[in-house]
Amino acid sequence: MTPFPAQYSTLSALALKDYITAAYGINLVSCKYLLRGVSDTYVLTAADARYILKIYRDQHRSLSEIQGEVELLNMLKEYGAKVSYPLVDIFGGQIQKFDAAEGTRYGIVLSYAQGKPVLDLDDEQLKTVGREMAAVHNITAVVKLNYARKAYTTDTTLTVPLNVLEPAFADLPDEYNYLKETATRVIQKLDTFDTEKFSYGYCQYDFLPKNFHFDDKGQITFFDFDFAGQGHLANDLMSFFVHFFMHVFTGKLTDEEADRMYQVFIAAYREVRPVSVEEINAIPYLGVGFWIFYLGFQYENFDDWSNLFFGPKFIKDRVALIKVWVDKYCEF
Repeated sequence: MTPFPAQYSTLSALALKDYITAAYGINLVSCKYLLRGVSDTYVLTAADARYILKIYRDQHRSLSEIQGEVELLNMLKEYGAKVSYPLVDIFGGQIQKFDAAEGTRYGIVLSYAQGKPVLDLDDEQLKTVGREMAAVHNITAVVKLNYARKAYTTDTTLTVPLNVLEPAFADLPDEYNYLKETATRVIQKLDTFDTEKFSYGYCQYDFLPKNFHFDDKGQITFFDFDFAGQGHLANDLMSFFVHFFMHVFTGKLTDEEADRMYQVFIAAYREVRPVSVEEINAIPYLGVGFWIFYLGFQYENFDDWSNLFFGPKFIKDRVALIKVWVDKYCEF
């Protein structure tokens, strides 16, 4: 009997334990399913170490995109950046192939980011984030990957996502018109900046505290470069600023304290890498692209990931949040 077609299967943790043990020569004690997101993540535990296994969906990342992510992480590790990096199997490879119910899926085993996320960062941690993000950018501004990754432009972060999102706003025309009008104003505003002078390279595009760990010695490890792509490196400064915006929005910080903390981060970043005043001034407008890009991504991945939360209430709340961002930080 031919199996009925599937669109998203969950690979057995027990079978993966045996597979990784053989493929990497690691004597694993356990393999535990950690989370189902846009990819599946497992925690691998050996007697003296832990690792992360990430298994992609074909609808989310093609093989060439995965190869680009692996290539970038290898370069970052080689040049000394504080990142979680892909391990090499016993055959010298880094990407595993699995024949799943829905078709071929690919996976990589990554070093474990020691420590834990810190949502309420102190000044020393802010300085560490600044210096180490700048160190990452010193590498990503000059390397060139053999495998293409997404480019973050006003087209890919504003125009295209809004076209994709239009059906989701069928019953919310006012909200959709607001986003369309705001996107037009943002594009016009960004055209007034001399973006040719902005630092350009591979940005992580999701530099939030959930994507780096601090250990007990204050050492940082960045991870989750799933959205890494070419663009203005100020996008990474912007995505970190989103953390402070959300802390203010939820009442955890005052505007004054958030601004002070962000300046501590920026000053530390500038100890390692320059960033212009104009790049900083562009952050609010790049941020509108960030919010709309991820809203479009959530809609595109409704069947396999976002259906638990993506609906009319979420959309209205997210547009309201974007409006707060625009009213607070953007000047047109």
